Amino acid sequence: MRLYAGLLFGLLAVNAVGFTASEVLRRLGPVPLGKAITYSTLVTDRDGRLLRPFITKDGYWRLPVTSKDIDPRFIAMLIAYEDKRFYAHAGVDPKALLRAAWQAATHGHVVSGGSTLTMQVARLLEPRPARSFTDKLAEMIRALQIERRLTKQQILDLYLALAPYGGNIEGTRAASLAYFGKEPRRLSTAESALLVALPQAPETRRPDRFPKIAVAARNRVITLLNSASIVNSDQAVAASAEVAPKGRLAFPMLAAHVAERLAKQAQPGAVEQTTIARNLQASLETLARDRALLIGSGVATAILVIDNETGEVRAHVGGTGYFDTLRAGQMDLANALRSPGSTLKPFIYGLAFEDGLIHPETLIDDRAVRYGAYAPENFDDSFHGTVTVRTALQQSLNVPALQILNAVGPDRLMARLNNAGVKLVLPQNAGPGLAVGLGGAGIRLTDLAALYVALARKGQPIQLSWQLSDERNAKPLRRLFEPTATWMIGDVLKGAPTPQNAIGGQIAFKTGTSYGYRDAWAVGYDGANTIAVWVGRPDGASVPGVVGRLAAAPILFEAFQRIGANRAPLGPAPPGTVIARTNELPANLQRFRPNALPEVATASQGESPPAIAFPPDGARIDLDGDSAPAVSLKVNGGTPPFTWLADGVPIAEREFRRDAFWDQPSHGFARLSVIDAKGKTATARVRVE
Repeated sequence: MRLYAGLLFGLLAVNAVGFTASEVLRRLGPVPLGKAITYSTLVTDRDGRLLRPFITKDGYWRLPVTSKDIDPRFIAMLIAYEDKRFYAHAGVDPKALLRAAWQAATHGHVVSGGSTLTMQVARLLEPRPARSFTDKLAEMIRALQIERRLTKQQILDLYLALAPYGGNIEGTRAASLAYFGKEPRRLSTAESALLVALPQAPETRRPDRFPKIAVAARNRVITLLNSASIVNSDQAVAASAEVAPKGRLAFPMLAAHVAERLAKQAQPGAVEQTTIARNLQASLETLARDRALLIGSGVATAILVIDNETGEVRAHVGGTGYFDTLRAGQMDLANALRSPGSTLKPFIYGLAFEDGLIHPETLIDDRAVRYGAYAPENFDDSFHGTVTVRTALQQSLNVPALQILNAVGPDRLMARLNNAGVKLVLPQNAGPGLAVGLGGAGIRLTDLAALYVALARKGQPIQLSWQLSDERNAKPLRRLFEPTATWMIGDVLKGAPTPQNAIGGQIAFKTGTSYGYRDAWAVGYDGANTIAVWVGRPDGASVPGVVGRLAAAPILFEAFQRIGANRAPLGPAPPGTVIARTNELPANLQRFRPNALPEVATASQGESPPAIAFPPDGARIDLDGDSAPAVSLKVNGGTPPFTWLADGVPIAEREFRRDAFWDQPSHGFARLSVIDAKGKTATARVRVE
């Protein structure tokens, strides 16, 4: 009779379980593997290393991760502790379930769980607040379904990405960064053991709230792994003695301004790869912070490093401390509009070099002069008499620079910079004037750096890029200067006075200070990199005594030192460049005489016939390589608009400016002609090589 009763009871139990299982299966619906998991948006450096993660919209730090991103020892420890038959079972481990049930029955409480890693993944995909028998059965059914749909590797990756680690930390990568401040590729034994223990009770074992409980849980894992021969005794002793974290660390925040801009335009969970070099970025952020603190209260620093060949930004320090409210840390000062001081002077000289008005050894007067009501003075309130153009630019003398700017024209300077992709911002209701040459216009550090990159590239501008995936504008930028003019600029600037203890002659650089000591600048380049530095207060307040040579230039030279081996010397002079002493130059180049220039007499300029100022008749034009760059053209006199022809074929029509470009010239002799609005003509015969 008892036998029949036992059989009947067993049959009823099986039927009950079967009915429950079928009912649970009916309610579960399809496997939720298509459920979108929202990960943190990540911004990485050029090699894929993390610069800055962003919290998800639901408030979690959930960073994408796979087992390939994690120390293999951690994976072995996780499986040994949580699910040692992970690779053998089909989602549910009957032995583990029976062991857990027997231990609970004999001890009167739960000693160990019977959940497999697959069952835990099922629970993470479909969280259930209750822990009833039905919930457990649903979890087991889901685990079986998941095993049929995914590989073991995919299941493990889901666990690593979703495992809870306390608070709003999910996934092993986020936990490793939050508790240890490093990626999980090189976890220590103690760190791995803690990360194995936390997901079992993430809120009660949080090391930032319950450090003693966290350490105890970690050490239990270490003991079990030692008994299972996963770690040896010496490793176990050392790991148990290791100090555990007692709080959470801040997530990485390198190149914070670039990262924020890219994250705003990215899809949630995207990984945005930049051109930034992480180690260099970190080093220069430290440099910027340390120097700003030394200079004075409220002072901030911005630094850019750009690869000359590609235009890629290798470091972008937008300020001094992202959360430093005193220094407006969240403002990207590399993109703030500021007065450039004297940093535009090389471009004034570049126009004159290209036009054949001056040579580095040309003599020029640094004496008192007046332009209407404006009487410019030098920074040191003194005049230096007759000096060479080289000395005038190296010493950043104001009067010679304004004499030359008056000759070439401030509007022409602005047009040339605009053609190269940089637009100066003038004060409201102000037109181009001589003040542009001394900082009377606004420019961003990014744009100023781009102009100096063009100098480093023999006059050919390139668009700066912050992402490896950037698509460059199909329309190329127009050449800033011809190679000979840019070489002359660099040859002069590499001899500029260097900061104390700095080695000169290796980089071409220029400093600048805006009116009222509001902005200090230093921009320089060698054969491989261009670096731009700005120092000042974010609110534009004056910082007495802060000048480019003393505040920004030392940072510039230190930044070049921190680039390391990625350096190259400045290039040699292009073929045909005239290198001579003053008395060896042609008579018209031995001394600069601004009053003798046709363009100074603007009122009568239209009455005189046109004359080709550049290239002069009989000139030999050396092209830079095989790409046949544009040749600069310039006309004096005549009445605009002008039409330019090469061997009778129009190459520039209805040009109201006095300069134009001859694109893609062919090798050999050519006859250039210019016709003004009154039909008057000038010609020059040149040879293109």
